[in-house]
Formats: sequence, C-alpha cells, structure tokens
Amino acid sequence: MFKNTYFFLLTILILELISCGSVSQNIETLSLQKISKNNEPILVGANQTDWYLPLLKDKTVAIVANQTSVIFKKNGIEYTHLVDSLLNLNVKITKVFAPEHGFRGQADAGELILNAIDAKTKLPLISLYGANKKPTPEQLKQVDVVIFDIQDVGVRFYTYISTLHYVMEACAEANVKLLVLDRPNPNGHYVDGPVLEMPFTSFVGMHPVPLVYGMTIGEYAQMINGENWLAKRLKCDLKVIPIKNYTHQSAYHLPIKPSPNLPNDKAINLYASLAFFEGTNVSCGRGTELQFQIFGAPFLPLNKYPFNFIPQPNAGSKNPVHQDKLCHGLDLSLSESLNHIQLNWLINAYQTTADKAHFFNNYFTNLAGTKKLQYQIEQGLTQEAIKKTWQVDLDKFNSIRSIYLIYK
Repeated sequence: MFKNTYFFLLTILILELISCGSVSQNIETLSLQKISKNNEPILVGANQTDWYLPLLKDKTVAIVANQTSVIFKKNGIEYTHLVDSLLNLNVKITKVFAPEHGFRGQADAGELILNAIDAKTKLPLISLYGANKKPTPEQLKQVDVVIFDIQDVGVRFYTYISTLHYVMEACAEANVKLLVLDRPNPNGHYVDGPVLEMPFTSFVGMHPVPLVYGMTIGEYAQMINGENWLAKRLKCDLKVIPIKNYTHQSAYHLPIKPSPNLPNDKAINLYASLAFFEGTNVSCGRGTELQFQIFGAPFLPLNKYPFNFIPQPNAGSKNPVHQDKLCHGLDLSLSESLNHIQLNWLINAYQTTADKAHFFNNYFTNLAGTKKLQYQIEQGLTQEAIKKTWQVDLDKFNSIRSIYLIYK
C-alpha cells in the first residue's frame, strides 16, 4: 500500500508537470516536499518555530545537532542550519553537542570525534562520540534548555537514538528541559527484526526494541521516558515539537544524507538488511559509491555473485573491508524498496562460504542484539522459520509502541 500509493501519486504529478512544461525543476521540488498526509508538504519540527521559539525566550540554549539539523525555506528545497537560524533570531545559544560523524557529518563510522570550535559561528562544539557519550554536569551548567534535532533512519544500531538516550538522561539529572524537534522516519512504515535482549546492550543497541522500530525520534524519546529506560528511572522534562502533515505511511526523501555511508534513499531503505554484513567478513559497499546498496567478498563464488567491485578508501571510509581486493557480490541499487528485513542475502552468503568458521565476527551479536540469529543461520534455518521466532516479541513491542505514537 505504501509503495503503490507513492508511485501512483508520483506518476500523476509528473504527468501534470510535463503538461506545464517545467519537468526538471518541479520534480526536484516534489522529491523534497514529499507526498504526505492530504498531499500537503511535510514540515519538520524545526520548521514549527511558532511552537518552540516562545520556549527559548530569555533562555540559555545548547543544541544537539549535525548536518541534518536544518530549517527548510518555503520552496521546500533550500534550507538554513538550525544553529544559524536561531542565532539570527537572537536565541542565546552557548554550545553545540555533536553525535557520531561530527557536527558536519563527515567522520567515518566509529571514528573518534574531538571537541572543537565551529568556524562559522565560533560556538564550542562538544563531541558526544569522543571522551564522553553523555553530556557532563559541567557541560550543562548554566543551560536552561537543550534542543535535540537530528535526522534518524529508524534502525536500532544507528547510534543517534543512543545519543538521544544519554542526552535525555543528562538533562534529567541536571533538571534541564529538552526539546526534540521531530523529523520523519524514512523506515517508519514497518516494524521488523529481532528484539534486543538486555544482556547484549551496547551503544549500537540500548533498548529492548526490534531492529526496525517504526517510530520517529520524537516518538522514541517519549518511549524512553515512558518505559523508564533512563538510569534510576529518571524522567526527562521532554517536549516534542511535531511534524506537520506526516503519517507513518508517508513517503519521505531525505534531502541531506544522514551520515557519510547512507548517500541516498536506496541505501537508507536497505540499511537494516545489509548492515548485518558489518558483523561478518563480507563488505557492504563501504569504500565505493554504492554503500549499503551492494555486498560482496573475494571468497564468494563468481557464478552466484556476478557483480564485481574493489573497495578503496574514500570520504566515508578510510579503511574499508577488503580494501584493494576484487569482491564478488550483488548489486541491489535497482531493487524494489523493502517494507521488511531481508535475511536471504545474509543466509545465502553464509551457505556459499567455504570457511564458515570465520564468516561471523563478535560484532554480529551486538548488531543483532541476540546470539540466536547467528545460531539460527548456522543451523540452516530459513528466513521464514527465523522470522516466526520473532513474532511474539514483535507483538509485545507493537502494543507498547502504540502508546507513544504521535502519527498514525
């Protein structure tokens, strides 16, 4: 339904644009304005300034932000960074906290981020992916309000929700109000995957949620509070600034890539399925221009994996897996969009690997949030059989999830 509705409306609108003789310009506008509730443009939380500017009056403000933290202009294409916009509106911003990949979103996955000074605004940039992943009491001294505005992609091991957790916890401990400026979840139209088991918590999975949880970051913040996931069952003084004209079935194109190795909508859609390969000795395209749209390895058989690529260091990956080696795999860049997690690529790669003892690495359990998935694949279970074992936990989660949904 999600996919068919999107393409039906897209086809009609393109035909109308052709008849007006302005196809290229308007298709770009359409892709950024989205197709949403009542076919009205989606307006992200940051654009709802009437809702939150009064809350910032005469307050000292810190912002958790990266390159996706923007306010869109009326044409739906151009934008200004939230920090720049609020400074121009005389909001007293004293510091910026930066998550994984940094304030400008250029660092590799897992790369240590250092504190710095922003060249444009001269504001101090405090890394939440360096010496500390949680704001310290000293860093929140004399801060009245923290704004959290980061584009998420709705997959548990994407670390922005872990940063959200620690920011909420720090704000609760320091008695500082938190405003979450909500943004759509491009994978918000489905829920799937194994639910994380608490013995396997890490920064790539902190909460008992499925791999794909079908919530915006604002909804997720409400769930962190409501389910008492903060230390000592603390409650954060939280306010979510909602998205306008959005439902979980809205097609949403991200105009700014959320991290260096998620360059487009296809990579974001395939991410939940292909990132499992990060816990194996198979490349998922880092070091190419098709990150999370291809996978392969030198040892996969060419007769079953006809697509070839050679990972090379690039802006998003300084030391890619199988660097300078010819990899055989599959190109999924033109595949249909998914509304579920696809395990067959992982299962088939394992089955065709001669050296099965070295296929998985220790990181796989962190990504899966359970030891069961690796065991099930090694025992030869099919995708269908594996997914049946998730269903009871998914049903329980969906009941909890429904309590915190802002958008239906």
